[in-house]
Amino acid sequence: MFFIMFVLSLIFTGVSCSKDDMTSFNVVDFGAVDGGKTDSSQAFLEAWMAACNGEIAHVTSQVIVPEKMSFLVNPVTFSGPCKVKNINFLVFGTIIAPDSPSNWDEQDASEWVVFKTVSRLMVGGLGTIDGRGKGWWDQSCRGNPESKGCTKLAPTALKFLSCNDSSLRNIFITNSPQTHVLLHWSYGFVIDYVNIQSPESSPNTDGIHIHASHHLAITNSRIGSGDDCISVGDYVSYLDIVNIYCGPGHGISIGSLGSSGNVVQVENIRVINAILNRTTNGARIKTWQMGRGHVRGVTFENMRFISVKYPIIIDQNYCDIRGKCKELDTGVQISQVLYRGMYGTSFTDAAIVLNCSRVVPCYGISMEYIRLTPAITERRVTAECGNAYGQEFEVEPGPCLVQIKDGYKGAKSMAASPNISK
Repeated sequence: MFFIMFVLSLIFTGVSCSKDDMTSFNVVDFGAVDGGKTDSSQAFLEAWMAACNGEIAHVTSQVIVPEKMSFLVNPVTFSGPCKVKNINFLVFGTIIAPDSPSNWDEQDASEWVVFKTVSRLMVGGLGTIDGRGKGWWDQSCRGNPESKGCTKLAPTALKFLSCNDSSLRNIFITNSPQTHVLLHWSYGFVIDYVNIQSPESSPNTDGIHIHASHHLAITNSRIGSGDDCISVGDYVSYLDIVNIYCGPGHGISIGSLGSSGNVVQVENIRVINAILNRTTNGARIKTWQMGRGHVRGVTFENMRFISVKYPIIIDQNYCDIRGKCKELDTGVQISQVLYRGMYGTSFTDAAIVLNCSRVVPCYGISMEYIRLTPAITERRVTAECGNAYGQEFEVEPGPCLVQIKDGYKGAKSMAASPNISK
């Protein structure tokens, strides 16, 4: 936990200020209109610019979205760097998105509220950010792949680009058109006490997605969505995911990685203390065969599964269309993965599935103190491993791994098996 405390100290050093060191800018004072029907984007931008460009470099500036009020905000980007040392964006009321995709005509359809190149930023306030995503879900290609007018791209509710030593905390985010929180190219970022909720049927609505970012923490949060609760993309390192409730959704996933044949670099990821309730997957790592590079130094520890379809999965042969991907002579190396203290119930027979590459096997896999039982009493659960090498201690169901001392000889390939982790 030292890393988490270190990051927290970075964020809050200098943030606690006297009233004389704090300057606040209420969006209403800049023309924002309560009621959620009048576009208040310009008022929000003007309040942001006033706070960001404060005259006194050592103070904390605050943008205030007042409680018991609702504001309609069209796509907007809050840019830095700021002159002030610290800047807070405090949502006590509700920010709502336009309810029609047509409001994004001639604009970037992947963005709604964006914070860009802002350091020492804190977004929070116990308020609500409502993406009103139904219009986007209804035309999504995920649910209507054959439709000529379907949409593959939809806005992220909150996007943080190059925001260092910053945080998102104490906020409710709901009904994002696509991913709820997206973090790119950032360092020293903490997400804490965040509540994310969208319908299980909403397509591509990951709770939190991380890409190309380092030294991060996601803690004490509750996430339910139509896709991964938390997904870890490429070029991510030193990420702690601690005290998470996930459900509904597709679980906590590293990947998918390497879809374009790129070199993958993901390492030092820890998932500790998580409850996954009726999710599609539990602890998952998924990579495409055409990828290269590595995923290593991953820990899944103290996780409880409640009627999860596939609690523990590694899939090095990931394919978006079941049965359509041929086996290749490439792959992302997955190594040094620890599963410890995993227990609960599996909704399917396949409680443990490690579908590793014949060419680039998984190695250094450790499984300790795992007990998975069937959610339906008359069924049984199994462990299926292909090309996975490591050690097991008190694992049920099992055994599954090929012991390191046995070498690679005789390992079976599962590349042609059904893609259960989609």
